[in-house]
Amino acid sequence: MNKKPFVAAAVVLLAGGAALAWWLNREPASRSEIVLYGNVDLRQVSLAFNGSERIARLAVEEGDRVKAGQVLGELDIRTLKLRAEQARAQINVSQQALQRLQAGSRPEEISQARAQVAAAEADARLAQQQVERLQSIGQSTGGRGVSQQDTDAAQARRKVAQAQLENARKAAQLVVTGPRKEDIAQAQAQLESSRAALALLEHQVAESTLVAPLDAVVRARLMEPGDMASPQRPVYTLAITDPKWVRAYVSEPDLGRIRSGMAARIVTDSQPGQPIEGRIGYIASVAEFTPKTVQTEELRSSLVYEVRVLAQDKDDRLRLGMPATVRIALDTPAPQQAKTESRP
Repeated sequence: MNKKPFVAAAVVLLAGGAALAWWLNREPASRSEIVLYGNVDLRQVSLAFNGSERIARLAVEEGDRVKAGQVLGELDIRTLKLRAEQARAQINVSQQALQRLQAGSRPEEISQARAQVAAAEADARLAQQQVERLQSIGQSTGGRGVSQQDTDAAQARRKVAQAQLENARKAAQLVVTGPRKEDIAQAQAQLESSRAALALLEHQVAESTLVAPLDAVVRARLMEPGDMASPQRPVYTLAITDPKWVRAYVSEPDLGRIRSGMAARIVTDSQPGQPIEGRIGYIASVAEFTPKTVQTEELRSSLVYEVRVLAQDKDDRLRLGMPATVRIALDTPAPQQAKTESRP
């Protein structure tokens, strides 16, 4: 019976056992870099008109690059301009009313009031003389030359004339004194109200122009000329091209080997031979469950930590959502030590 096959099998088993023992008891090999997988992320902003007018013009399309302060669209402001003209006319009316009160009474008005007082005094004297004449006749004739009715009528006319005289004197005093300070304050308040109404309309006219708040790329154009704009309906969605970062996830064993500020290289599938320089900008302090879209070489734990790697994408090669591979060299010192919770 040939025993060579059995001997060979025993040798193989012994070698395998030794290799397994070495594998289980070996020291973990130190790696010179950490490889993370993630997706490109960036910030976006939705722009809407503050007014509720009809859109007159939109100046850019999807994919266009815009600069901060560039006009992106305009509303139809013909109605606002007419309201502004009406407000300016109201301001003029309020100014004239205030100036009239501040100037006080004119000399001609004072002279007129004094003339009315003089006329009232003359009427009062005439009424007094008429009463005295009737009383004299009645006394000289023993009451037979004047009837009681005539006497009562003359006395009534005297009272009316005296009241008219007092009224004319009070009116003249008001003319000489001039308007009350409360009336002047009311006119001033009305003028300020008219100016505020004009300022509001001018602000609405200025807000009818949609301006880019920063340098960005138009991602979506959501409305067209002729649509009715409102603050609740975005017109454009802008993608902010700086900063850009790769959102990746690191496992707990590798968490202690990286820190904020470490240099990294970002590689995409479209240009694998042209890495993009970057650095670690944010490391989460709270673990989370591994997202379904994350790809890692070793999924030994379901808990990972989010890492954001800021990209120096001067050539604008990275796009939102693009898969990317991040390689972090462990022997490269960090250029700066940032706080763990600081976000890019």
